[in-house]
Amino acid sequence: MNHSFGLAIESLVAVLLILTIGYCMLLNKRLKRLRADEQSLKATIAELITATEIAERAIGGLKHTVRDVNENLGNQIVSATELSRQLSKQLMEGDALMRRLSRIAQAARPATPPEPEAATPDARSIAAAARAFSERRRASGLAA
Repeated sequence: MNHSFGLAIESLVAVLLILTIGYCMLLNKRLKRLRADEQSLKATIAELITATEIAERAIGGLKHTVRDVNENLGNQIVSATELSRQLSKQLMEGDALMRRLSRIAQAARPATPPEPEAATPDARSIAAAARAFSERRRASGLAA
C-alpha cells in the first residue's frame, strides 16, 4: 500500500504541476498583452504630452494677440471718441452757421410779397444772399 499511496501522491503532484504550467502559460499570454498595452499607452501619453505642449504654445500666442488687440482697440476707441467730439463740435458750428445764413437770406429777400409760383427761392436769390453775406463779412474783416 505504501507504493500505491506514494504513486497517488506523485500523480497528484504531476497533475498539479501540469495545471500550474497551464496557468503559467495563461498568465504569460496576459502579461504579453499587458506589455503591448503598456507600449501603446506610453505612445498615447507621449502624444498627449506633445499635444499639450502645442496647446500651451498656442494659448501663449493667443494671450499675446489678445494683449496687442486690446491695446490697439483701446487706442482706436480713444481716437474715435476724440473724432466724435470734433464732429459734434463741427456739427454744432455748422448748425449755427446755417441759422445765420438762413437769417441773412431772409433779410436779403425783397420786401414785396412773393408770387404764388415763386414761393420757393430760386438760384438767383440764393446767390444774391450769398454775395450779400460775403460782402458783409469782408466789410467786418472776417472774410478769408
